[in-house]
Amino acid sequence: SGEWRRSAFQGVELHGKTLGVIGLGRVGVLVAQRCSAFGMKLVAFDPYVSAERAARMGVELLGSVADLCRVADIVTVHLPRTPETVGIVGAKELRLLHDRALVVNTARGGIVDEEALHTALTEGWIGGAALDVFSTEPMTHSPLFALPNVVVTPHLGASTTEAQDKAGTMVAEAVVLALNGEFVPSAVNVQIGAGIPEAVKPFMPLAETLGRVLTALQAGQGDDLTIEYVGRVAEEDTQAVTLSALKGALSGVVHEPVTLVNAPLLASERGLRLSTVTSAASQDYVSLVRLSAGGVRIAGTLVGPKNTPRLVDVWGFAVDMQPSDHMVFFRYVDRPGIVGIIGGRLGEAGVNIASMQVGRREAGGEALIAMTVDSAIPAEVVEEIRSGIGATDARAIDLI
Repeated sequence: SGEWRRSAFQGVELHGKTLGVIGLGRVGVLVAQRCSAFGMKLVAFDPYVSAERAARMGVELLGSVADLCRVADIVTVHLPRTPETVGIVGAKELRLLHDRALVVNTARGGIVDEEALHTALTEGWIGGAALDVFSTEPMTHSPLFALPNVVVTPHLGASTTEAQDKAGTMVAEAVVLALNGEFVPSAVNVQIGAGIPEAVKPFMPLAETLGRVLTALQAGQGDDLTIEYVGRVAEEDTQAVTLSALKGALSGVVHEPVTLVNAPLLASERGLRLSTVTSAASQDYVSLVRLSAGGVRIAGTLVGPKNTPRLVDVWGFAVDMQPSDHMVFFRYVDRPGIVGIIGGRLGEAGVNIASMQVGRREAGGEALIAMTVDSAIPAEVVEEIRSGIGATDARAIDLI
C-alpha cells in the first residue's frame, strides 16, 4: 500500500514471558531449549515425564493442562494425536489463559479444539494463535482463516530446503548400510542378533499390548519400567520381547513413530530406566510376562494352539480376558448394583459390552471391573460412571 505504519506491527518480547510446553518429548524438549535462550520461563505438562527430569532441563512440571494455562503467556503443543490427547486444549483450558496469550499448534490437528479456539479468538479470550496442523487435512476452508489474529500454514513440517536434503541423505545412507549387510538404525522391521527365536515370537505382540495398556493405566510415567519373565519363556532369549514391551509403553506418548530400533533411545531421552527379571518357576502359568511401572502392574500370557493373548493381572487383580481394541477398567469398593449402573450408562451412550470380568480380593473390599467394548467410550461417559460409582480409578483404553 506504500504506507509506513510501524504502529500496525507492534509485537511483544519473548524475554521474561512464560512458555507452556504441552508434551516434553524430543520435539518439546528442543523447543524448550531454544526458548530458554530467549530468557523465557519454562513450564510444561507431560504425565509421562518425572519432575526430576524436567527440573534438570530447567522446566517446571505442572500437574495439568489447566495449571499450565493459568500461568502461560504462550502455549505450544507437542503431542501425538491419540484418543487421550484429542481436544486436550479445549474451551475450559482456553478460558484460563489471559487475553494476550498466544496458542501454537504445529504437532497434530485436533489436539487444540478448533471450534473452541475460534470462539476464544473472536471473543477476546486470548490474543492470537498459530496453526500448522488441522483436524482434517488438507484444510482449505475454515472460519479460523478469516481471523486477523491467526497465522496458518499448510502443515509445512519439514518443508525446508535443508530438511529435504537431510532426508534424502539419510535415505541414501540407510540404503548403503542395507546393501552392505550392516545394521540400519532406521529400520522398522529389524532382526535382532542372530534372529528372533520362534518360541518367543508370539510373545512380542502380547508384550507390546501390555506396554500400551500399562502406559494408559498409569496416571504418569515413573522413572523405572520392570519386565518380568516367568516360566518357560524365561528360558529363552527375550530381547525382542523386551523391545516390544518398550515400544508399546512409549507408543502414544512420544511425538515420533516408535520402532524396535529407536525404542531404547527414546526411553533414554525420557529418563526411563529399564530392568528385566527372569524366573523359571511358575505356579499358575506355563509362561507369564509381567510389566510394572509407577506403582501399576499388568501381566499376560498365551493360551491354546493359536497362542491367544490373555490379560491375567490388572492393577494386581486376577482377571482372564482377551485384549481388545477398546477396553475400560474401573476400581471401586465392592458392593451390589455396580455392574448394573455401569452397563446402564454404557447402554445409554450406545456402547455395546463385548465381555466383562470382575476381580476382587475379598467381599466388600476393593474390586475391579474390566470390560471390552465394541466402540470407543466418550471421556465424559467414563467420568460420569467414575463419579456415579465412586470409583477410585477409571481408564478407557483405545488401542487403535
